[in-house]
Amino acid sequence: MLAAPMLAAPMLAVWALLFALAGPAGAVEPNERLADPALEARARELSKDLRCLVCQNESIDESGADLAHDLRVLLRERIVAGDTDQQAVRNIVNRYGDFVLLDPPVKPTTYVLWFSPIAVLVLAGIGTTLALRRRRSQPGASPPPLSDAEKTRVAELIKEIDG
Repeated sequence: MLAAPMLAAPMLAVWALLFALAGPAGAVEPNERLADPALEARARELSKDLRCLVCQNESIDESGADLAHDLRVLLRERIVAGDTDQQAVRNIVNRYGDFVLLDPPVKPTTYVLWFSPIAVLVLAGIGTTLALRRRRSQPGASPPPLSDAEKTRVAELIKEIDG
């Protein structure tokens, strides 16, 4: 009976090692690959910097979405046509905008993307500071005393509960 648990630990270690060594395989299909290994290597490197517009947090190299497939094919067509890396990427950016880049440039049309997280943090810090200062300036503030009508109503409620 002791043999089964003793075998489970090594098998678990083997599986863990296999999963640790298995990196992202990418979604590039065999029919997309270019015959020239140098051109294919260029295409793979460029596609790692282009965002899948469907998945949004994956590159087109990793995504299995149809649009990512179309972008990979378009990129390879531009490379085969003789475009430089910059020209091939620019062609895709001209069609889909800066959002297709996983690392978009800092320019007026992308300021919101780049600076809104900083603005939110600054505003949250200012709001927190003001709230803490307001709380400190009123350390022992107690609610106003009850009016006679409120005292009478409280007394009636207590009698109802007790009675």
